[in-house]
Amino acid sequence: MTVSETSDFQAQLKQGIPDVLPPVRPRDESVSHAPRRKQILTPEEERLALRNALRYFPQKFHAELAPEFVNELRTYGRIYMYRFRPDYKMYARPVEMYPAKSQQAAAIMMMIQNNLDPAVAQHPHELITYGGNGAVFQNWAQYLLVMKYLSEMTDEQTLVMYSGHPLGLFPSHKEAPRVVVTNGMVIPNHSKPDDWERMNALGVSQYGQMTAGSYMYIGPQGIVHGTTITVLNAARRRFTESRRSTSGMLFVSSGLGGMSGAQPKAGNIAGVVSVVAEINPKAVEKRHAQGWVDEVHDSLDELIPRIREARAAGKAVSMAYLGNIVDLWERLAAEGESVDLGSDQTSLHNPWAGGYYPAGLTFEESNAMMADNPEEFRNRVQDSLRRQIAAINKLTDAGMYFFDYGNAFLLEASRAGADVMKADGEFRYPSYVQDIMGPLFFDYGFGPFRWVCASGTPEDLAVTDRIAAEVLEEIAKTAPEDIRGQLDDNIHWIKSAAENHLVVGSQARILYADAEGRAKIALAFNEAIRRGELSGPVVLGRDHHDVSGTDSPYRETSNIYDGSSFCADMAVHNVIGDSFRGATWVSLHNGGGVGWGEVVNGGFGMVIDGSPESDTRISRMLLWDVNNGIARRSWARNSGAIDAIRREMDRTPGMTVTLPNFADDSVLDNALA
Repeated sequence: MTVSETSDFQAQLKQGIPDVLPPVRPRDESVSHAPRRKQILTPEEERLALRNALRYFPQKFHAELAPEFVNELRTYGRIYMYRFRPDYKMYARPVEMYPAKSQQAAAIMMMIQNNLDPAVAQHPHELITYGGNGAVFQNWAQYLLVMKYLSEMTDEQTLVMYSGHPLGLFPSHKEAPRVVVTNGMVIPNHSKPDDWERMNALGVSQYGQMTAGSYMYIGPQGIVHGTTITVLNAARRRFTESRRSTSGMLFVSSGLGGMSGAQPKAGNIAGVVSVVAEINPKAVEKRHAQGWVDEVHDSLDELIPRIREARAAGKAVSMAYLGNIVDLWERLAAEGESVDLGSDQTSLHNPWAGGYYPAGLTFEESNAMMADNPEEFRNRVQDSLRRQIAAINKLTDAGMYFFDYGNAFLLEASRAGADVMKADGEFRYPSYVQDIMGPLFFDYGFGPFRWVCASGTPEDLAVTDRIAAEVLEEIAKTAPEDIRGQLDDNIHWIKSAAENHLVVGSQARILYADAEGRAKIALAFNEAIRRGELSGPVVLGRDHHDVSGTDSPYRETSNIYDGSSFCADMAVHNVIGDSFRGATWVSLHNGGGVGWGEVVNGGFGMVIDGSPESDTRISRMLLWDVNNGIARRSWARNSGAIDAIRREMDRTPGMTVTLPNFADDSVLDNALA
C-alpha cells in the first residue's frame, strides 16, 4: 500500500459510522454468499428488527435506510447493511499498519480482518467465517464501530462485545482483557434452532461458531492438523501385520466450505487417496485454486475409475466431487467399492439453513426451497440423511471404519429416523473424540495450540516453526512413553508445515501440544521477540475444540462417561480463569460445531511482545488453560488424564487436584442387588 492508501485505510478504520451515507453498492456475485434465511418474523417483529437496525445511525439517515433495510430483511432474511461494507481490501495487514493506541488492540483488529478475508471467510459479505452461520458480526455497522473503538482504546480499557454488538469501552486496567466476547448466550430454554433464526433476524444474537466470533480463525489450516492426526490414527485402526502403511487407502467424506475444506489437504499429508463431495461450486473452485484439492470431478462415471487408478498407484491424491455426497456414497455401495475410512463434515449443526444439501435437488433449488418452503426442505434433508446412512452402513458392513466428526451428523441422522442407533441406545458409530482425539490427545492435554505472526512476514513464521520444533525435540528426550507417539507426530507435522503450504490469510500456524509444550514454545517465542529474532509480536491462541475449551457431549466431551458430559462448568471456568491470568481477549459461546443449544465453548487470544509481563502471562495462563480440562477429565476417571494430572502436580508447585477413588464392581453389585 502507498502512503496515501495507508492513510486513507487508517482514516476509515477510525471513522466508525460515517457522517455521510456511502452510496448503495451492487451485490458482488464473485464471492460466495450465505443462503437466504427463512422468513420467521411476525409483522410486529419485523418492525422491531428495523427499529433495532436503525439505532446504529443518526435520525437524519433513517428515512433513506429504512426501506433499504426492510428490503434486505425480506430478501435475505437478515439486515446485513451491505451499503456500509468497506471498499478497502479485507485482509490481515502487518500489525503496525493499524491505527491504535494499544498494540494489543491493533493485533485484535488484524485478527478480525483475517476472519473476514475473502480467501479465508466462507461468506465474507455476510460477515460469516465458516460453518454456514459462524459470524464475526451481525452487520457492517457493528464492524465499523468495533474498529473505531479498537483504534481509540488504551491499555486501561476493555471493549465489551454482546453477540457482535459493541456495548462500549469501559475503564479497566492493564492486566485485564482488552476485549470480552460473548456470542449466543441466551436463556437455555430458548436455544432451539428457530430461536436462533428469530433472534438473529431481530439483530440481538448471533452464532459465533468457535473461532469466527472470537477472532481466532486461521483458515482451513486451523483444522488440518486435527484432521490429519485423526485420519492417521483412523488408518492405524486398519493396519494389519501385512499392511502398515496408508498407501492406497481410500478416505471418503463431504464438505469443502470452511473447516471442512481442510480434509483433502489432510488426506494428502496422511498419505491416503481422498474423495470429498461438495455441492457448492464456489467452495470447490476456491479450494482447488488454493491448491488444497488436487483434482475436481463432476461425473461419477469418470470419478469411480479414477479412484481405482489412484488406489492402485498407491500415491496420495485428493479429489473433489462436485455433486451430492449421497449420490457418491450410494454409487460406491452399489459397485461394492472397498472404502477404508469414511466421515462427514457437512454443517449439520445448521441443517435447515444451508448446512446440508439434500440429494435430488440442485444447489440453487435447495437455496430457494430452504427459504420459500422450509417444511418440504426439512423433509428432503431427513430423507437424504436416511439414504446416506443406509449406504454408509452397507460399506461399514464390508469393512469401512466410519467416524463421526462431531458436526451433528449422527445426531441429525438419528432425528431423521436413520438406522444409526444400536440396541443400547448409543450411536452405531463413534465420535472421533471417543475413539481417537479424547483418549490419545485431550486426556493428555494435547490440543490445537496456534499462533499468528503479527508482522505478517513468512520469515517470522519460519523462525517460529524452527523454534517450536526445537522445543518439542528437547521435551521428547525425556518424555514418558504414553505421550512419545503424540510428540513424534507433532514434530513431523511442524517440520513439514512449510512444504505443505498451509497458510491461507494470516501468517499462522497450528500445532498440537500439551501444557508443557505450549508454555515452553510461547516463552521461546517471547525470548526471540526480545532479542530481535522475530520482527514483531505474536498472537497466541487455540481452537475452542480443545482439552478445556468446550463442553460438548457429542464431540469434545463425548469420551467423558461419568454423566457430566452435558455439564458446561469446564468451558465457563476456562474463560473466567483465562481472563484474570493474562489473556488479551476471551470469548464464551453457545453453539459451535455441533449446534446452537448443543455446546458451550470458550476461547482466548494473547498478544506477546517480548516483555517480562508477557513471560508472566504465558506461564500462568497457559498452565490453567490446559490443566483445567485435564483435571476435569481425570475426575471423570479417564486413565490417561489421571496420569497426566499427576505428572503436572509433580511438575508445578501450588497445584493440588482432587483425584477420583475407584469403586469395585462387586461392591456396586452387592449394594444394588
